[in-house]
Amino acid sequence: MPRFSIIVPSHGVAGRLGQALDSVLAQSFGDFELIPVCDAAGSPAAGVAAGHAERDSRVAPVHAPPSEGLAGARNAGVRAATGTYLLFLDGDDVLAPGALAALDARLAQTGPVDVLPCEHERVPWWEGEPTRPVSPLLERAPAGAFAPARAPQLTGVRLPAWSAAWRRAFVAEHELTFPPGWFTDVGWCGRALLRAERVAVSRRVLVRHRARRQGDRLRLPGAHHHDLLDQAERVLEEAAGLELPPERSGPLFEQLFAAVLKTAAHPRRLPSGRREFFRRASALYRRHRPAGFRPPGGSLGVQHRLLAAGSYEAFAALRDTRRAAGRAAAALPRPRGLRTRLHYGLQLRRPLDPDLAVYCAYWGRGYSCNPAAIHAKARELAPHLRGVFLVEADQAHTVPDGVEYAVLGSRRAWELLARATYLVNNANFAEGVVKRPGSVHLQTQHGTPLKTMGVDQSVYPVVAAATGSFTKLLGRVDRWDYNLSSNPHSTRVWERAFPGSYEHLEYGYPRNDVYVTAGADDVARVRAELGVPEGARAVLYAPTHRDHLTGFEPGLDLEAFCEAAGEDVVVLLRAHYFYDRGGSGGRSGRVIDVSAHRSSEDVCLAADALVTDYSSIMFDYANLDRPIVVYADDWEVYRQTRGVCFDLMAAPPGPVARTPQELAQVFRDGSYADGESAALRAAFRERFCPFDDGRAAERVVRRVLLGEPPEALPPVIPLAERVPAPAAATLVRS
Repeated sequence: MPRFSIIVPSHGVAGRLGQALDSVLAQSFGDFELIPVCDAAGSPAAGVAAGHAERDSRVAPVHAPPSEGLAGARNAGVRAATGTYLLFLDGDDVLAPGALAALDARLAQTGPVDVLPCEHERVPWWEGEPTRPVSPLLERAPAGAFAPARAPQLTGVRLPAWSAAWRRAFVAEHELTFPPGWFTDVGWCGRALLRAERVAVSRRVLVRHRARRQGDRLRLPGAHHHDLLDQAERVLEEAAGLELPPERSGPLFEQLFAAVLKTAAHPRRLPSGRREFFRRASALYRRHRPAGFRPPGGSLGVQHRLLAAGSYEAFAALRDTRRAAGRAAAALPRPRGLRTRLHYGLQLRRPLDPDLAVYCAYWGRGYSCNPAAIHAKARELAPHLRGVFLVEADQAHTVPDGVEYAVLGSRRAWELLARATYLVNNANFAEGVVKRPGSVHLQTQHGTPLKTMGVDQSVYPVVAAATGSFTKLLGRVDRWDYNLSSNPHSTRVWERAFPGSYEHLEYGYPRNDVYVTAGADDVARVRAELGVPEGARAVLYAPTHRDHLTGFEPGLDLEAFCEAAGEDVVVLLRAHYFYDRGGSGGRSGRVIDVSAHRSSEDVCLAADALVTDYSSIMFDYANLDRPIVVYADDWEVYRQTRGVCFDLMAAPPGPVARTPQELAQVFRDGSYADGESAALRAAFRERFCPFDDGRAAERVVRRVLLGEPPEALPPVIPLAERVPAPAAATLVRS
């Protein structure tokens, strides 16, 4: 029998679940079982849990349907548990380092107890110091084990279920379960502390509770707040049946109604049904008020008295007066420049244009990537929409004939941004752009993440210094209504790196449609445009940006590579777009510089094989099912300075070369395209190319721009049924 059973519900937190499970498996104390509770086999969280179960036999996932909520997930975990003590951990929180060893040591001191409340640390999402909310409750508790009557402030009402250890035999004896509905911790903890006979506390931090940037779900608006009264009533009814003495019933009653009044005093939490909530709370208050109970002082005491009297009008007037006194006007962001600010402000007063869509890619670097593919498909499927592309002045030449564009920063561009109903970008619009009610912002992203992104970069000093304000970044994320994803891995990373209230669209990347729709003639045309000789093996070399280096360094002697790899090899050099300054490129020997070519998709079509280090282009190129070689000469440096989302070396899309000699050898002997290489690529494609079937742009246009329901969209064509664009050259040399 393990010492601890750690139950981790995972619904809606697949992006952070791996970190929660890792925090348990990294504990120095190892006598535990870890029970992730997932929605169903095949769900994103189930995949994360299964991966951990393969690596560690102590991980034993179970399933609970989402319809049963948090309570059902925890109850399923309790039923599966075999440990002496139960611990609960939300899937987006983490166990503090050394927490289990400290907990075991504390239990050795106290002996068996029914409940052992522990400190937890509430970590603000971005700015501010961590706090310990239950410290005031624990600091007055006796030093050893004690009867609950000796610490009446420990009612359980203010204790999260994951901030305590619960003796499993005690839970079974009293048939304790998490009650259904919201605020289930109130019902569980309140009833458990009523039944407990022997309690102790630990002042060591057990859990680091990572506050959600979107706010606690229990504080969001909705009718679910009525469930708080259900949970309070359950606890009060049980307390009445136990005939608690006033010294225990008084603190329980006061803490329960502090929570109730906090909800009643926030009209945003109850968009409707406020009067009914107050009426029911008032009846509950009068029915269960302990004899001799004295309300607290100050404003809270006034609220107690109004609730007891059922005076809703007076309570609402007091609430509204307090809110009006504390309300401060928030300044709207504005573009720089007085005249531009005034013009933009005036345009914001005009109604939205329901047929206007504004697109931008790579901060105005030209007509490209997912926004361009969506724009092109919208001209076909939604011709009534007027689409305008925003570009920098020196990139206007990249816009195809017949496509309307505007120069970023101009008065016309700000007018379009103010009035557009649809705004589509693969990066972010300027800081001053206002998210207007009724407008729709689509973030398309521009790659599958291998390196850390968004706020995950904050722990890497070199990257964080170059990123700027993460607070401002999150403000831009708040404008997103939809976020495009090309695979489940990306969805989980975006959820963690860009926390927001947007909807994930797992539709694939529109820019990758061409890898399925293009034919042999398209491949031949692009190769001719780029100057690839007839019969040559074109190897695309696309290294990524290094945050710890200044300027572009190829990292490889490409002419020497061509000589060593084979006489028919030419290299297409594609530098990261950070280093694309709009030059004409050109050819030097057997190296063709295609960095300035407008379309990375065209360049990929022309290449017979890809060599890259850690660039996200590998995920797009994998759709072509052509050989990929990873040149990882500085993997450990990159991993430490930039941070990565997964171990590429453990699951590469093809052979990994560490030196120029190894890289040349895999081309010289043909192993870059042999059966082992194909097997690695197949597994990589299965993981990272599930949605790129040639119809991603259509799905996006129909859902976002035409408002069609998800069930009406074209289904994704299975990977095995897709026919990628053909390669031009023979892949394996004879």
